[in-house]
Amino acid sequence: MKLSIYQIDAFTSKLFGGNPAAVVPLTEWLDTDLMQQLGLENNLSETVFFVPSSSSSHGGGEEAVADYEIRWFTPAVEINLCGHATLASAYVLFNILGFNKPELKFSCKSGILTITKNADLITMDFPSWKPAKLDKYDTALFEVLGDTVIKNVYQYRDILVELENEEAVRNCEPDFTLMKKHFDKMIITAPSESVDFVSRFFAPAAGVNEDPVTGSAHSQLIPYWSEKLGKKKMHALQLSQRGGELWCEQVNNERVTISGQCVFYMKGEIHL
Repeated sequence: MKLSIYQIDAFTSKLFGGNPAAVVPLTEWLDTDLMQQLGLENNLSETVFFVPSSSSSHGGGEEAVADYEIRWFTPAVEINLCGHATLASAYVLFNILGFNKPELKFSCKSGILTITKNADLITMDFPSWKPAKLDKYDTALFEVLGDTVIKNVYQYRDILVELENEEAVRNCEPDFTLMKKHFDKMIITAPSESVDFVSRFFAPAAGVNEDPVTGSAHSQLIPYWSEKLGKKKMHALQLSQRGGELWCEQVNNERVTISGQCVFYMKGEIHL
């Protein structure tokens, strides 16, 4: 069996920036264990697979509106939502595989994701995951993040920790070994003078110490900062070594949009 594989840098306009994703289009699903093995072999924060939707066999329902079904694998686990690899998949479909509808719809474990394209900017409609404030949390958090001031701790899917300022987010040096013992996924964030907010994202338990740019984390960050800043439309940066840029909007209580650019890096062939 031979499969095409594309590597796309997402949430960036420059090669070697943003978050690289391995994109593997399929005609039918592979065995889950094999997809996980490919995720480990690629050793990127995400390898994404999509197949044409099987909606015709469902006779209606949520799947019926989707063009493709999509799944994402880190080197260690399958996850329920991934922004940068969804952006990369949309880039491959729009720019390489000839998808020409005005809207692209993916069906996934987190529902229907609607994608649109305007010039080189791709916009994803994602769920809004408003995090709840944690009055009690594992005090190991202070050891994990080291010598930094913690202002607030919230959580939806991921622990969200607000720090004092952009400098604190940029300079934070987490203890990943300790983080893996106590926390599944973690976002650190702060307001910024250059954009609306900045963030970093860590998931050592999922095989990714620091993710370069994390679209799914913004499903929490957007409602969090929209409420704190009193703004619907926001500009955000993820302060990883590679860096990433996102344009965000709180559409309503249920949905957010996340927009970004992509750059093509390479195409290859997998031999199985």
